[in-house]
Amino acid sequence: TPALRRAACAAEFAVNRPLAPDLYLGTVPVTRAPGGGLRLGGDGEAVDWLVAMRRFDQSVQFDRMAERDALPLELMRPLADRIAEVHGAAAIRPEFGGVAGLRKAIDITIENLRLAVGHGLAREPVEEWCARAPADLARQSPLLERRRTEGHVRACHGDLHLQNICLFEGRPTLFDAIEFDPELSTTDLLYDLAFLLMDLHHRGLERHASLVFNRYLDRRDEADGLAALPLFLSTRAAIRAQVRAAAARHHHEPGGIEALLDEARSYLDLALELLAPPPARLVAIGGLSGTGKSTLAQALAPALDSVPGARILRTDMLRKRAAGIAPETPLPASAYTPTHHAETYRRLLDETRICLAAGRAVIADGVFARQSERVALGDVARDLGVRFDGLWLTAPMETLERRVAARTDDASDAGVEVLRAQAGWIEPPLGWRVIDAAGDPDAVAARARAAMDA
Repeated sequence: TPALRRAACAAEFAVNRPLAPDLYLGTVPVTRAPGGGLRLGGDGEAVDWLVAMRRFDQSVQFDRMAERDALPLELMRPLADRIAEVHGAAAIRPEFGGVAGLRKAIDITIENLRLAVGHGLAREPVEEWCARAPADLARQSPLLERRRTEGHVRACHGDLHLQNICLFEGRPTLFDAIEFDPELSTTDLLYDLAFLLMDLHHRGLERHASLVFNRYLDRRDEADGLAALPLFLSTRAAIRAQVRAAAARHHHEPGGIEALLDEARSYLDLALELLAPPPARLVAIGGLSGTGKSTLAQALAPALDSVPGARILRTDMLRKRAAGIAPETPLPASAYTPTHHAETYRRLLDETRICLAAGRAVIADGVFARQSERVALGDVARDLGVRFDGLWLTAPMETLERRVAARTDDASDAGVEVLRAQAGWIEPPLGWRVIDAAGDPDAVAARARAAMDA
């Protein structure tokens, strides 16, 4: 009815306007004109209601950019920043989410996957997921409930995949959030993010997924929920599998049916793979400023863990997050006292322990000038029984000075004078593998991988 349509449009506008205020303009009635025709607006009888939006170029929807291999890595940082901003402003809703919310999503997915058995999906992988997902949910129940009661369940986007993100006026813009069922969109923040991370990985964009994941966690402290991330990712993939299988049952062109079923099977394979992540491990990357520690960490992260890659814990990022500022905002010299330095490394050890205990691989990125700092990090790995690799990057001082002087828009505040001071109090990196970092970043990454495989 027109009244229900008006309410539906108003709900869509209310949910999406905060996400994309430049896209969503309002609600508009379709009215009966005096001559019997229809028109937008006016004072006549409202026979329907619409959401008014600004038109945008659909070629810059992120899914379409990804399909033509034209989704820039450079957009992942502002995208993660925007998601973190939206999540930070979202209303806390502990009446939804938690174990009950995820159980409902899994139960519906199980029902729909079983409907697809014999219609494109094989029984064995379907039943394997239908057994493993609820078992994993039971294991994660205390964590999910704790996060629900502590404010990590919020009124989220709910459908955060690449098709619902566009580049509008040069900025990644989220749109088309779920408005028709608050229970579907009110979820754990990491479950909301998981849809995007899974979508990027499924499209072969592992580096993109790693960048979004790490930037988001650099902006929001959600590390305590990482143990549930494999289940979140797997559930998102399984939902996509059952949606594609259902679409195939209602498709009429043989070629289109098979394409949909191929997608459904690939999503189901991914859903199973995500429930069995590799063992946690710790890689530390140290060295003077300008040696390319962060560049190497970003190169290694996608391959060190399952989706979305290793958690990169960079001391520069931890320092800025603790100060409550954006990573690229400079801190004053007073923020770099020995006390602040010790606190940053204590925070690094604490968060490393949390992430490793959650089953994730970690890359610790810092100068690690003191042998005691390196030993303390290795002790965390030993205490948790995970593999540890320490990498020490070196390059000629003139190379380092040139790199540091050329930095822009970076989380590190170290200039050339700081670099020279570092060189005077670096202690020898005992027990860490020394990597020549003077050359091309790809070559440095290759040397680092070879050293870890040796």
